[in-house]
Amino acid sequence: MIKRITGLAVLALAAAGTFSVQPAKADSSAEVKCHMTFSTTGWAAIYKKADGRGHVRCDNGQSAEVIIHVRGGGLTAGKFSIEGGKGEFTHVHGINEIYGEYASGGANAGVVKSAESAAMTKGEVSLAVTGTGRGFNLGVDLSKFEIEKIK
Repeated sequence: MIKRITGLAVLALAAAGTFSVQPAKADSSAEVKCHMTFSTTGWAAIYKKADGRGHVRCDNGQSAEVIIHVRGGGLTAGKFSIEGGKGEFTHVHGINEIYGEYASGGANAGVVKSAESAAMTKGEVSLAVTGTGRGFNLGVDLSKFEIEKIK
């Protein structure tokens, strides 16, 4: 009888080992916070053009180097640069959602030093950027702010 109980206990432990408890997986639908630092330089004379580079890092450990292109038009003129720009993405589930074109509109004015901030969207993903600039600029414009991954 003891041999039979010991055998059943061994069998029960072996079965329990094959059905071990697995740690819970992260919810893939959970939002993560992603932050960007960047610098751009550009000019505007009715048409606005700026290019730059940046670095994006997310709270889930993902990060990437990116290229930034700003294109637009409106009643605007000047030559400018943004240094030490910062951006914060919201409604993001992973770093791959940050790439693409964002719609932006804004007014700007500055001589020598200026500050800019803008909020823009790409579907459900939003990006708020702030930065300190140099140069001179004046105007109102509608722009496309594009982020692409460096390959």
